[in-house]
Amino acid sequence: MRAKKTLLTAVSVCMGVTVLAGCGDDSGKGADSAFDGKSADAIAADAVKATRDAQSVRVRGNVQQPGGNEIRVDFHVDEQDRCTGTMSGQGAKADVIQVGQAAFVRGDEKFWQNALKGQPGAEKAIPRVQGKWVKSQPGQAGIEGMCDKQAFLAAMDRDKSERKGMAKGATSEVDGKKALALEKKQPGGERLTLYVAAEGKPYILKSVTAGGKQPGEVTLTDYGKKVEAKAPPADQIVDPKISKT
Repeated sequence: MRAKKTLLTAVSVCMGVTVLAGCGDDSGKGADSAFDGKSADAIAADAVKATRDAQSVRVRGNVQQPGGNEIRVDFHVDEQDRCTGTMSGQGAKADVIQVGQAAFVRGDEKFWQNALKGQPGAEKAIPRVQGKWVKSQPGQAGIEGMCDKQAFLAAMDRDKSERKGMAKGATSEVDGKKALALEKKQPGGERLTLYVAAEGKPYILKSVTAGGKQPGEVTLTDYGKKVEAKAPPADQIVDPKISKT
């Protein structure tokens, strides 16, 4: 599991693919009165905008990748480059903190084995960095950009041409909040369901991809809440350079 690529792939597959497809007709029943008179297309467009405009959001989810590997993420990110979270998969786990332009990663042995695979000096470096915080360096691949809120959410609005064919489903609850389901069946048996808040701002509360090759689920919570991110103590940060170790 490579830090940046794996994380963004998990989010874009698990959330972005579902939301990209997130609009269409009104053929479903059971829509909440808050959305009366609005098409599924208009509701989804409002939900994408509200979610992207939020000052902060917590993103929790999982996605099944080809080969049976499951990737899990739990990140709280904001518009001021603050972020805390964890990611895990393929037997590896890592914690991440970002404060401004400084990002820190604390991975277990398996994480660093995957991240440093094939690099000179990796065998000696892994025991030194595992369980410690590693600060990103300018241009360092695999670390920078992991906590970019807009990168998390950009996939939702990337291809508007896919926003067709969804229908309003039933009104239910997601984490105690009333939500309207927008649903769509895809070729190959895949079913997409997007849950939009039916009270207050129309935030996306949950996104589910069932069936198909990459099923997954993402829940979005803590909209507008402060992200408590602080740089780790200096004595817990190690040099990420792995050459000549």
